[in-house]
Amino acid sequence: METTATKWVIDPAHSEVQFKVKHLVISTVTGFFKSFEGTMETEGDDFENANIYFAINIDSIETNQSQRDEHLKSADFFDAANFPQLTFKSTSFKKTSDDEYDLKGDLTIRGTTKPVALSAEYGGSNDDFYGNTKVGFEVTGKINRKEFGLTWEGITEAGSVVVSDDIKLIMNVQFAKQK
Repeated sequence: METTATKWVIDPAHSEVQFKVKHLVISTVTGFFKSFEGTMETEGDDFENANIYFAINIDSIETNQSQRDEHLKSADFFDAANFPQLTFKSTSFKKTSDDEYDLKGDLTIRGTTKPVALSAEYGGSNDDFYGNTKVGFEVTGKINRKEFGLTWEGITEAGSVVVSDDIKLIMNVQFAKQK
């Protein structure tokens, strides 16, 4: 029996993309991206081995501090003028337990592509008021910003690092099944 691919599209109104980074090693700054898109293609009713693609518009970065946002968009960090998007393309999506998946793929930031490993937790499936099938996932992971060319270094007079190398990613995404 032949299975047909099912296409899913991220519902941005019910999704969020956050990142967390240590500031001065003592506190955490949380930011998010307001503009992004993504798709998932599955075979049959199973999500394992799904093909996932994700793109984030760097200009939509928001940390609740406009000077910091502009600095993050600058050539010191994301260089949004030359590299307007961050992209992710999955290479594998493996089920590890009832609702847990290992998600591996190629992450491209600032023109540099590196393999990353993320965790995805399946939140379930439901139909909305209009009969559209929706599924939710929480995707988490950690990347080293310097591996992607985000090498800006700030050191305080006391010798503390201003921005840590590790960035935590937290994405709560809802996909809508395409009819």
